Amino acid sequence: MVGSLVGVLFDGFAYGMLLFLLSVGLSVTLGMMNFINLAHCSFAMLGGYVTVTLMDRLGWPFLATLPVAFLVAAAVSVVLERTLYRLLYRASELDQCLLTIGIVFVSIAVAAYVFGTVQQPVQMPPYLQGSIVFMDINFAAYRLFLVGTALVILAILVAALEYTRFGAQVRAAVDNQRMARGLGINVEGAFAVTFALGSGLAGLGGALAIAMVGLDPSFAFAYLIYVLIVVSVGGLGSIGGSFAAAALLGISDMAGKYYVPQLGAFLIYLVMVGLLMWRPAGLFGKR
Repeated sequence: MVGSLVGVLFDGFAYGMLLFLLSVGLSVTLGMMNFINLAHCSFAMLGGYVTVTLMDRLGWPFLATLPVAFLVAAAVSVVLERTLYRLLYRASELDQCLLTIGIVFVSIAVAAYVFGTVQQPVQMPPYLQGSIVFMDINFAAYRLFLVGTALVILAILVAALEYTRFGAQVRAAVDNQRMARGLGINVEGAFAVTFALGSGLAGLGGALAIAMVGLDPSFAFAYLIYVLIVVSVGGLGSIGGSFAAAALLGISDMAGKYYVPQLGAFLIYLVMVGLLMWRPAGLFGKR
């Protein structure tokens, strides 16, 4: 029983870290820029297709594709931010939702046209396959890799956005753009870099997700709801909140499927409703 419980908790935590990797970029853009980007998972899907293409068609090693997935997603986001998104920074939430959901439909159509509608196969390197046995409990190597990657990214983001000059400039630009410009802060540049960072993280999350959940053109919609749940439960403006929410939701989802199969995947929504009724602003929401 103990081994089974530990295994479920570990698998749930690893799945939660996958949700964190997918959602942390939206935590950055939505929480710090107040911009509703429903196309976030489109950048995640782009990162996944970049990794699949480099591995299957060009023979790149898996780890070498990850920074490329980050950079390609970030570069595409910069183009969209410069041409479309920046026009709606002061627009209503409805306008932002309509534009970005339209981008989702376009991205799905493009992915289906270029790659087809089938699941994309990907072969992980041998050192990320199999499992590691510790105290008679199997820990999947790739899930351990996901957990380690998520913890590293969490530490880097908190350090970069909370304790650096750039992070202070972004927060100042969000709180009062006129005052920030008066102090000599390049508001447009700070927003562009922040948006590129958030979208690049989405691309990295998508590249890391394909080994666990697969990849097809429906990815941009299928995981958007999970990303929004994590950000909502964690609280706007809190990266640590998104981490805690992702871990809690991942464990709840896995434990529900294992111990209460009648509820299946519905348990994650019950947990979300319960948490938001208790704390409407999220676990660590600032507003």
